[in-house]
Amino acid sequence: MIPFERAWPYDIIMKDVYVSSCPFCHKDNVLLPLRPKELDHIRSGSKKLLVFPCCHSRVTVVDADQDYLLTDTKLRQA
Repeated sequence: MIPFERAWPYDIIMKDVYVSSCPFCHKDNVLLPLRPKELDHIRSGSKKLLVFPCCHSRVTVVDADQDYLLTDTKLRQA
């Protein structure tokens, strides 16, 4: 089972990856420095360091599905 407290939802809009809000500073509509092709690499087993551009907080993305990024960091309270 995927630990929900380590997952964060994302959207792909016109080949850009967005989150509706930053889990750290709570800024709305954050454009992530990820491309949809990188998500395919993550799904196949690669890890990716993700730095949020709004507050420079860092997480490692270890997996992704069509809706959520799974990270190594707890992003919400269970």
